[in-house]
This record gives sequence, structure tokens and C-alpha cells, in this order.
Amino acid sequence: MERGPAVFAAAVFLLYGTALLAWTGACVRRGAPVAEGVRPSLALPAALLGAAVSLGLGAWCLAHL
Repeated sequence: MERGPAVFAAAVFLLYGTALLAWTGACVRRGAPVAEGVRPSLALPAALLGAAVSLGLGAWCLAHL
């Protein structure tokens, strides 16, 4: 992978994963639903899994520079 696109992709993945973690944490702290119309027992793990996958992909992109 070329350096420029790899750095851009890593930045996008890391920014998205961090924002998703922050959003999920803010919703849980306020007691608000994480996703509208979805059971909280399903929405929270799905959001955390999505954030973890995004952060992992960002780290993988940076590791392969």
C-alpha cells in the first residue's frame, strides 16, 4: 500500500472508531438509546464491536506502512 492512501485510510478508521466510542459512552452515561429502535442489549455490543473493528483496521493500516 502506498504511504499517502494508507495514512489517510488509517486516519479515517481511527477517527471514526474514536468518535463511535465517544458517542456510545455519552449515550450510556445519559441513559439514552445508543441506536433508535434497537434493543439496548443488542445496540451497545454492536456499537462497541464496530468501534473496535474500526480502531483495529486503523492500527493495521499504520502497521503496514
